[in-house]
Amino acid sequence: MVTKIEKALINELSEEPSAAAIEQYKLYVETAEKNSSRRLTANSFFLTINTGLSALMGYMTSFKGIDSVVAQIAVPAAGIILSYFWYRLIISYREMNRAKFKVIHEMEEKLPFRAFEAEWEAVDRGKNPKKYRPYTNIESAVPWVFIAIHVLLLIAPLINGLACHVK
Repeated sequence: MVTKIEKALINELSEEPSAAAIEQYKLYVETAEKNSSRRLTANSFFLTINTGLSALMGYMTSFKGIDSVVAQIAVPAAGIILSYFWYRLIISYREMNRAKFKVIHEMEEKLPFRAFEAEWEAVDRGKNPKKYRPYTNIESAVPWVFIAIHVLLLIAPLINGLACHVK
């Protein structure tokens, strides 16, 4: 019995792919890799910004006056907005990667060895969480953690102010 992975490895075409087709495939795989690299760079950028905003909030709480009140609203609000944009960017990169790999799988149908198809088959096409968990599922939760932190930083002065008035 031939497995799906073995079928993915068998060239069903009698013709060899042209050098141009192979080169086009290589270039397209490279664009998928670059897309993933840009995604990691964007994640590092947003993680750094959010960490900096959180540190700035800690620093700003040592000040009194109208400037600190504005900062206690503006800084967490900026963090919430940036974190939401970060989340949307992650989803955009995910969709772009899905589209790229759909094209790569189609291109592999013309090649003697379908490496990405075999890899995808080896992890049960993403249907078995014991074999594969999409990186995006974990990655997309991080901006929401920062949104929660910024919301807490936004409401903490209000709660603290109410507590002072109750005493």
